[in-house]
Amino acid sequence: MLLCVTASHKTASFDMLERLSRTPDDVAPNLLRLASCVQGAVVLSTCNRFEAYVEVDEPVTAAGAVGVEAVLEAIELSTGIPTAELDGAYAVHSGRRVAEHLFAVASGLESVVPGEGEIAGQVRRALTEARKDGTTSPELERLFQRASQAQRKVKNVTALGRAGRSLVRLSLELADSRIADWAAERVLLVGTGAYAAVTLATLRERGAIDISVYSPSGRAELFAKKHGITAVSDADYARVASGSSLLITCTNAAEEPVLGPEHLEAPAALTAVGCPMGPSTGSGTVGGSQLVIDLGMPRNVDPAVAQLEGVALLDLETIRLHAPLDELQATDAARSVVRDAADTFNVVGDRQSVTPAVVAFRSHIFALMEAEIERARARGDEDGKVEQAMRHLAGVLTHTPTTRAHELAADGRGAEFVAALETIYGIAPADSASDEAAASA
Repeated sequence: MLLCVTASHKTASFDMLERLSRTPDDVAPNLLRLASCVQGAVVLSTCNRFEAYVEVDEPVTAAGAVGVEAVLEAIELSTGIPTAELDGAYAVHSGRRVAEHLFAVASGLESVVPGEGEIAGQVRRALTEARKDGTTSPELERLFQRASQAQRKVKNVTALGRAGRSLVRLSLELADSRIADWAAERVLLVGTGAYAAVTLATLRERGAIDISVYSPSGRAELFAKKHGITAVSDADYARVASGSSLLITCTNAAEEPVLGPEHLEAPAALTAVGCPMGPSTGSGTVGGSQLVIDLGMPRNVDPAVAQLEGVALLDLETIRLHAPLDELQATDAARSVVRDAADTFNVVGDRQSVTPAVVAFRSHIFALMEAEIERARARGDEDGKVEQAMRHLAGVLTHTPTTRAHELAADGRGAEFVAALETIYGIAPADSASDEAAASA
């Protein structure tokens, strides 16, 4: 059985999401250690959601409840957040609902900004990390691969991606009211990951020219060389920061804030001397003030910078409050694609779930047939007519139950076939899946 425990901007506070995002890497391995019924786990952690996708051994009594308890315990072990504090901050999806939820998440339907494109890559990376940690399972592999397929179909056949806007784009749109001339802005980008590349491209679309980059992890030189901008060293960081009119942070390289009041209160003499950008004149930003945009999770900027005179802070929580209303027509079309993809995923999964029972049934019938054929031969069936009749009868006898098993599976009632098989024939399916070709022959 598939299970998803999700905390997102719809269920949890920004502070809770920030705490959950600090140490997500250990959650999946801890899950597998804590509960023997957990067959696999994939954790998706982004700036606005924290989700654990789990495959639970279904025969276990109350497997769903055990799975949720294991997830919460693993979160507490990895992040230090007591289980009691998570009450009301998460939702649970199980069974057939899991696929539709993940497919909607991957397609951007559950994002702060509907249709934002970054989430698709984050979903793919979550599966990659699970593979590296050895925590994934065949069913979770299938789930996440189909999620990527659903996302691509939503992108190709609906207008959601064109209607939706990324967090980066939305944050810069919100900054427009404070910026008179993007070309005059002195921009400092803090971070060199995927978000930084998107941010840089979006800044250039708006006309920004004077852009520098600082990396807490020491990758500024490489990033700057690749993108044709100026790298900032550790020694120059505070001076450049205090001399910038627009600062955008988007790094996940540090668990603590990388920009604080101490960086923006550099003495004027230090700012003017040796700073590659010189003192801030405010020629671009209205009023000569500094605008700080924090796209990091955990937050990259100490909230105390908002108390500094002439400094405005725009963080993810504020951006979320300004997210536009859904583009209803595009969203409806996208959700239809997602539902269809989830239905297909579940039908295939349900069919696979009855395959061992169908194989066991057909093996039983054909074993009886072979025994009767041997007896017929022993009694003198030299022309093979009895054997031919027996094989035809076995095919007729197995056809309807096999078809019915797949129909029940498609309706989510495959367990009824398994129970009936055991009741009537005393046959229990093998623990491992058999050749599906045998089930559909």
